[in-house]
Amino acid sequence: MVPLDLITIFQEEYRSLRPRAPMPTIHARFRRFTSLNTTIRLREGQIHASLSDLLEGAPESVLHAIAHILLAKLYRKPVNAAQNLRYKRFASSAAVTRQTELIRTTRGSKRYFGPEGRYFHLEEVFDALNTRFFGGLLGRPDLTWSEHSAKRSLGHYDAAHNTIVVSRVFDRPSSPRYAIEYLLYHEMLHLKYPVKTRGLRRCVHSREFKAEEARFPQLPEALAFIKRL
Repeated sequence: MVPLDLITIFQEEYRSLRPRAPMPTIHARFRRFTSLNTTIRLREGQIHASLSDLLEGAPESVLHAIAHILLAKLYRKPVNAAQNLRYKRFASSAAVTRQTELIRTTRGSKRYFGPEGRYFHLEEVFDALNTRFFGGLLGRPDLTWSEHSAKRSLGHYDAAHNTIVVSRVFDRPSSPRYAIEYLLYHEMLHLKYPVKTRGLRRCVHSREFKAEEARFPQLPEALAFIKRL
């Protein structure tokens, strides 16, 4: 059963945002998400909000901040800067970040389609880049082509599952090898330079990351090819 307190928090934040509007029925609960997710929807005049169960132990002030942010977005109201800052401080704290990564690892699943494509083998490309740029010192993560030929997400490194995923759109004879090499090289740099949190900001591409990325000899050609995709 959902504690009444969570619903009360949403009611209080609703009244603060919409002081003259009738109070709708609010359903608010904690759910088993694989990360620090929150959702809110308006259905038939009723508000349905779901918060990750990672937030069950959060301070009441943080729950108020989350309720405010969700309701403000739902009704297209300005988000209070202090409430936004309060939530960001909580979400970016070392303890919450560690817990989120742990939950993603234990609850989440990663679809794995293997490194062998029709025209390129990701393990072979990885090993060649590892020798060429990293002295063979990078441990090889799981490498897999994506399920579909995605053009929005061409590649990413999932630290929780230690997996590099490359879009299958590259696995065709018209793709120059240097484009796949650059994409994989970029994700390999994420292995070498993990994401760091500085205050409330996540540093994904550090100065050192960008400096090493610039060493890729065919960087302009690779970026031009990716842009055409």
